[in-house]
Amino acid sequence: MTINVLMPALSPTMEQGKLAKWLKNEGDAVKAGDVIAEIETDKATMEVEAIDEGVLARILVPGGTENVAVNTPIAVIAGEGEDASAVEAPPAAKAPSPPTAPQDEAGEANKARLEASAQAAAPQAKPVSVAAPPPVSAEPEVPAGTTMIPMTVREALRDAMAEEMRRDPNVFIMGEEVAEYQGAYKVTQGLLQEFGPMRVRDTPITEYGFAGIGVGAAFAGLRPIVEFMTFNFSMQAIDHIVNSAAKTLYMSGGQVHCPIVFRGPNGAAARVGAQHSQDYTAWYSQVPGLIVISPSNASDAKGLLKAAIRNDNPVIFLENEILYGKTSEVPALEDFVLPIGKARIARPGTDVTLVSFSIGMTYALGAAEALAKDGIEAEVIDLRTLRPMDTDTLVESVKKTGRCVAIEEGWSQCGVGSEIAARLQQEAFDYLDAPIARVTGKDVPMPYAANLEKLALPSVAEVVAAAKAVLYRG
Repeated sequence: MTINVLMPALSPTMEQGKLAKWLKNEGDAVKAGDVIAEIETDKATMEVEAIDEGVLARILVPGGTENVAVNTPIAVIAGEGEDASAVEAPPAAKAPSPPTAPQDEAGEANKARLEASAQAAAPQAKPVSVAAPPPVSAEPEVPAGTTMIPMTVREALRDAMAEEMRRDPNVFIMGEEVAEYQGAYKVTQGLLQEFGPMRVRDTPITEYGFAGIGVGAAFAGLRPIVEFMTFNFSMQAIDHIVNSAAKTLYMSGGQVHCPIVFRGPNGAAARVGAQHSQDYTAWYSQVPGLIVISPSNASDAKGLLKAAIRNDNPVIFLENEILYGKTSEVPALEDFVLPIGKARIARPGTDVTLVSFSIGMTYALGAAEALAKDGIEAEVIDLRTLRPMDTDTLVESVKKTGRCVAIEEGWSQCGVGSEIAARLQQEAFDYLDAPIARVTGKDVPMPYAANLEKLALPSVAEVVAAAKAVLYRG
């Protein structure tokens, strides 16, 4: 039986890479675990291992080939006893269409948005004072009958920044690789071509430096968006974030505002190691003066990032690398802005409340589906904003269900779930029929090995077990 060797991904967001070289030749015997090739991107190099024993019958992609798409067959291993010379190559993958100009790379979601906008023939929005952004009604967030279009989280974030940069000339973005490279995760794709290098600025690899410049620009009246390639690197800049951005309004007696957004991926991705996998939600949500937002889908990502850019306070906008490529529906509205500090009921229920945010919502919603098969209707709440936290929505849900499970990928001690439990004990104690349960990341630095990394993170099964425990169902 022949085995196709596929082009692997260095990260969940990698789409293509270079097959640097082959370390084995056609006809060589290989064993499982043998390194047969090397692939690379501009950021990393990875070894390709044989996944079974046999003979390297065919090399389908020569060494040195650029832009090899992930999951493309690159070689064929013949099983024991097979005639390697008789092995046929698998059907060639359909060639990718040639890329368009960067400003046209918005994808089908952006195309649909433009078409919907043209059909509506909506007039241009009137200029709005940046100093006093218009209030946003929380009910309803999306008017009935609104056209919805599919969009990835990556596209939603880019559109939010582009719309706000068109609206307000004081908005600009800075960070590592945001301009010429179109963003480390392609979130800023096309912005340099539209707005130019003065407003889309590549920076040196010095978070302490460019975060400080961003804070100073905000003090001077601009509205910077500072992108961290990962929030793990924000530790280099945390003095500017906490001691300058968060505290200056208070220390100046309300005279000096700091309208700045710090954004980028937060928490675990996939096999990036302990120093690139930490969840900083609890860290930043403890700090007075900061607003902390962590969306779970494209619609919330767009509406809340636009609100964050318009806010006169420093905002920590925590994204998730795994979610960048996830598609969901976004309202095709001329100016879609969501209220900061308002949770969303993602799934109504009556038996138990599941509370999470960001990628934790995948565990919560997955558990709700599984529980429904056992006749348990879970209400799922997406916090969306961690500071300020929407305690009222949590309390009203627990009044109805009497039980609560809080889910997060961060560590247990002093985590977001701890705060949720404390607030519900304080404000809804008489309605609770069971102790509040928490499902969190395990109390270890994130392992690099894929099997251990999976065990260190929450799972749907753990959330289901916690929900049944608070319901006293075995």
